[in-house]
Amino acid sequence: MVVGAVNVCEFQELAKKVLPKMHYDFFTGGAEDEHTLRENVEAFCRITLRPRVLIDVSRINLSTNILGYDMSSPIMVAAIAFQNLAHSEGEVATTKAAAAANTIMVLSTTSTCTIEEVASSCNGIRFFQLYVYKRRDVSAILVQRAERSGYKAIVLTVETPKLGRRWADIKNKMVAPELKNFDGLLSTEVVDENGSKLEALSSQVLDSSLNWNDIGWLKSITNLPIILKGVLTSEDAIKAVEAGVAGIIVSNNGARQLDFVPATISVLEEVVQAVGGRIPILFDGGIRRGTDVFKALALGAQAVLVGRPVIYGLAAKGQNGVTRVIEMLQDELELTMTLCGCRSVKDITRNHVRTERDRLRSLL
Repeated sequence: MVVGAVNVCEFQELAKKVLPKMHYDFFTGGAEDEHTLRENVEAFCRITLRPRVLIDVSRINLSTNILGYDMSSPIMVAAIAFQNLAHSEGEVATTKAAAAANTIMVLSTTSTCTIEEVASSCNGIRFFQLYVYKRRDVSAILVQRAERSGYKAIVLTVETPKLGRRWADIKNKMVAPELKNFDGLLSTEVVDENGSKLEALSSQVLDSSLNWNDIGWLKSITNLPIILKGVLTSEDAIKAVEAGVAGIIVSNNGARQLDFVPATISVLEEVVQAVGGRIPILFDGGIRRGTDVFKALALGAQAVLVGRPVIYGLAAKGQNGVTRVIEMLQDELELTMTLCGCRSVKDITRNHVRTERDRLRSLL
């Protein structure tokens, strides 16, 4: 246990003490003025809970199932790039913590440990997050390596045709670490003396022509289910269902892409209603409390993904720090369910929360 941390937010201060400024700014920062970065967290505060009483809550069951895979709770580990910048064991430490917690980890394409290293480090359920590159053969090879290594789904990031402008990275002249997944496949060397070398690298390799027709291409090279990460509107949610994907992650990429898009919790219900239960909806963005997890589930998400708190735990105490972050969120969710009268995840309903829109309707 990390002494001194009583909730996951306190891990951020612990991480700040051990990380170089460039790396701390990379993990904490958002796009431009960081309005959406703040909103991702603050929007949860405008949703209140509606607890039910006199219900037998002597036994609480947090377990759930995503795409046929059982989890101890609806709390997953999000794809996070460059984890070796936070701790020497990087993604290997994180996947071990996720496996020990019996939850799913999503491995980033831009991981600092290879697809194979992470897969062989422990038994666990893992998904692979994919960026599509101008060299489609490179993306195809990464997908095939993930499938051979036992990853269970492809999480296709669709909100990044170009990297968002992150002022802290530009000021710090952020440099990407060695990306071993690309050894022998793609050069990650860039020459840019004017700003973020990460931004320059992304502009050099990301395929901005990626479109809905390419879902068919991805299906043609893998047998794994495809989850779209980065959907924020009902229109795109409907298109995703029509494209035959297996799931959607409502996400604004941790507010790192386009500033002044909505907080993800504020658009979750719109996406859920558009999909109408046809495919699972996962949620990403701003989770800092067990009450946040509860609110996302009440608004229709089947599970949530947690990013920054995990990296703060990793930076502070390696695998044990990640384990503690997951445990804290699970404990807080269990307490929230108990006090709201929900014995299982399935008992959490829309009637358990009140949003700003609900309040406005009550005034009409």
